[in-house]
Amino acid sequence: MNDTPLSFRPATHADIDALVALVESAYRGDSSRVGWTTEADLLGGRRTGADDIIECIERPHSVLLVAERAADGGDPELLACAHVAIEDGAGYFGLFSVRPSLQGGGIGKIVINEAERIAREDWRLPAMRMTVIDVRSELIAYYERRGYRRTGVIKPFPYGDARFGDPKRDDLRFEVLEKLF
Repeated sequence: MNDTPLSFRPATHADIDALVALVESAYRGDSSRVGWTTEADLLGGRRTGADDIIECIERPHSVLLVAERAADGGDPELLACAHVAIEDGAGYFGLFSVRPSLQGGGIGKIVINEAERIAREDWRLPAMRMTVIDVRSELIAYYERRGYRRTGVIKPFPYGDARFGDPKRDDLRFEVLEKLF
């Protein structure tokens, strides 16, 4: 792996297509099976679209964080992203995606740390929250190892809303995870 440090910047409209491709590759279809974050067995259809990315970029009190590293030619290469926003007096972490072939190599941890730093230091928030599909025990364990705890707050899965994909099972729900700073 390239040892050049990651650099971070807010996403712009010029990043929309690349970000949609990154998120889709991390969560849907056969490309997502290369990594461990796939939702391909739970959901088909889209994971995100240009409309979601634009909303994150334009939303007040939020940043769609792009993680890049200089490629061999020197140009920046998109490796990961995460949406960080202020919601209900805390940070909200979502749309977290790492290129599937790079998952498990530590990039995700660096991105989470930067997202938490933004919420804690730049925005002076007391906590970070996220929602995770509650049957994703391996993913929940990943976040628990990083200091998040299950809150027991359950939110319904938006069945019938194509923006969230095509469910392959009828028992999907979201659970809120939280990390206090």
